[in-house]
Amino acid sequence: MRRLFVTITASAKPARTLLSPNDHAMVLIDHQSQMAFNTKSIDITSLRANTAILAQAAKGFKVPTVISTISRDSFAGPLFPEVSEAFPDTEIIDRTTSNAWEDERFIAGINATDKTRLVMCGLWTSVCCNGPVLSALEQGFEVYVVTDACGDCTAEAHERAVQRMVQAGARPITALTYLLELQRDWARVETYDLTTGISMKFGGAFGIGIQYAKAVLGGHSA
Repeated sequence: MRRLFVTITASAKPARTLLSPNDHAMVLIDHQSQMAFNTKSIDITSLRANTAILAQAAKGFKVPTVISTISRDSFAGPLFPEVSEAFPDTEIIDRTTSNAWEDERFIAGINATDKTRLVMCGLWTSVCCNGPVLSALEQGFEVYVVTDACGDCTAEAHERAVQRMVQAGARPITALTYLLELQRDWARVETYDLTTGISMKFGGAFGIGIQYAKAVLGGHSA
């Protein structure tokens, strides 16, 4: 029996599935006070920090961003300040539908980005994130779900929702991974300070490590 050998040659280019600043839109759904009160699958401090990483990264890397709330004035309350401070002039699309994908103004916002790759997250994972993610996937969009910028009433509800979205074709990612994936090369000096600044402010132990390196090594830390 003859064996066939295929020669594979590596090339220095990123995988198509890696995110870059110009190839997707960010979608932030229902990061509101009332929705956070009953979120138990992640502590609120971590949830706010992770949401801040996304908001600041999307703003700094100039990623088209769609922000939506549900019943903002009558029930779910204001946006996390981490989002509104990053996008003070962006229109916030308020809805009555738990599945944002069924709201015409929301869909107009998605279409206005002119992107078929979406990075999405929201509260709660099993309702206001799950609905639009499944709907977008069914309509042919490529979807990444930032799982640690989502949360639900129980860990079970969050985990089953993430599992359901992944089974439907969504790609799970975390907030800090998103930021570092956009930077990807520390020689990209134009966004070096942006990335390290966001990390130091919101990036937990990683950010403290950067702060330490800057303090101890000074200019050599770059």
